Amino acid sequence: MTAIQKIEAREILDSRGNPTIEATVYTVNFKATASVPAGASTGVHEAKELRDGGPRYLGLGVSKSVKIIQQKISPQLKGVEVTDQGKIDNLMLKLDGHDDKSKLGANSILAVSLACARAGANSQKIQLFKYLNNYLTQISGSSRPIKLPRMYFNIINGGAHADNKLSFQEFLISPNLNSASKNIQAASEIYHTLKKIMQKKGLTTNLGDEGGFAPVKLKKTTEVLDLLVKAVKEAGYGNKCSLALDAAASQFYHRGKYLIDGRRLSSSELLGYYLSLVRKYPLSSIEDPFQQEDFAMFAQLKKKSGIQIVGDDLTVTNQERIQAAIYEDSCNCLLLKVNQIGTLTEALSAADLAFKNGWQVMVSHRSGETEDTFIADLAVGLGCGQIKAGAPCRGERTAKYNRLLGIEGME
Repeated sequence: MTAIQKIEAREILDSRGNPTIEATVYTVNFKATASVPAGASTGVHEAKELRDGGPRYLGLGVSKSVKIIQQKISPQLKGVEVTDQGKIDNLMLKLDGHDDKSKLGANSILAVSLACARAGANSQKIQLFKYLNNYLTQISGSSRPIKLPRMYFNIINGGAHADNKLSFQEFLISPNLNSASKNIQAASEIYHTLKKIMQKKGLTTNLGDEGGFAPVKLKKTTEVLDLLVKAVKEAGYGNKCSLALDAAASQFYHRGKYLIDGRRLSSSELLGYYLSLVRKYPLSSIEDPFQQEDFAMFAQLKKKSGIQIVGDDLTVTNQERIQAAIYEDSCNCLLLKVNQIGTLTEALSAADLAFKNGWQVMVSHRSGETEDTFIADLAVGLGCGQIKAGAPCRGERTAKYNRLLGIEGME
């Protein structure tokens, strides 16, 4: 009664108005649907999306993915138990046959992988976060606690996520109160306080891809951090909220230099700049501070800053890249994006590798999101402690935070 009968797929729109893929898995008694996001700032080592090309949707259509799921993947998985996630994912990997998923497309594979997990949870009549926790235990051989994560809210957007001059991609706040509901309340209050401060200064409050403000007049990192410190203080959370950065440094690395705040900095100069920011501002985390091949400079910043250094483009949820970062002591936190690697099994295995080497894990959305709340359950089921899902604004972002509120209400 839990064997896969068929899998259907369709083309839907993501939060940027571009096509993405949604899949629905059917058993005799259950069905479940999942959709996949897309990134604007993508690492060169990520698994490959499949796009149609041609004039339709300016080349970004996913009608090929729809056909692949319905004509190739569905027949391959028909009759497989929906609860056998490892077999499901391995069959799709074998069918593709490429490390980067370039034949079937990571987006095609992932939509099915996540939908199967959701169907598996439905078939066992348990919450998705519990199902994911059970599967992680199966992969790891040891259990992790189920717990609500600390949240990082991207409230000013720059880089590839906004049409402004800010070099860094994300400026985040992370309230640290004793419940998800209080942290979300704090984030909302800080966000709206920031808006009022910006309006008084004559700054535009248009939004970037992830729901954060994207002011066009601000050009320097310190100007933004000063605004965030002021907003946090005026909202009444001065000692209860830290700041974080996603530099996405590969995006502003050109010919051996980093083009930031109107300057061209060497790696050592950029290291010094980060350390000055850590001394001046309440920064608790910096993601992708250097370009995606510079394991050594990541390690230097980790050693000298004493804060959390997160690998994203550096590690791309890939066990080989993570192992290299572990060897170089480059990071102490993995950014986990399931669409960087393509299957749930590989993503959980990557998280397990990070955990076993003393790292934290931060589950992450993408800039082109859908309303799917899978990553909220993933963060809770991993017991990973951290998630970032954008600003406390826009439905594709708040869907994740609202799901965390729902999970908290179950306790």
